[in-house]
Amino acid sequence: MATRHKSAVKANRQTIKRTEHNRELRSKLRTGLKVIRAAIDAGDTESAKAALSETFSLIDKMSAKKIIHDNTAGRYKSRLVKNLSKKTASA
Repeated sequence: MATRHKSAVKANRQTIKRTEHNRELRSKLRTGLKVIRAAIDAGDTESAKAALSETFSLIDKMSAKKIIHDNTAGRYKSRLVKNLSKKTASA
């Protein structure tokens, strides 16, 4: 490592650790979104409705931890409900 200051070395360690943690959380969010979107696209409204609360909770947690922006969280939730209600109405 090129830096000599202890504080810089520690800050780098913290950044690496935090980045990895955030990457895991973001991956968990994307997986949750993928599951509910697949259920909606497949027309399985029962499992999609069951997963909706769980997915909303996941989105809110990521927003609270600043993994995603608050407006992004709102947009995700709005689109999920819109797509689910569209499938429910057509079914």
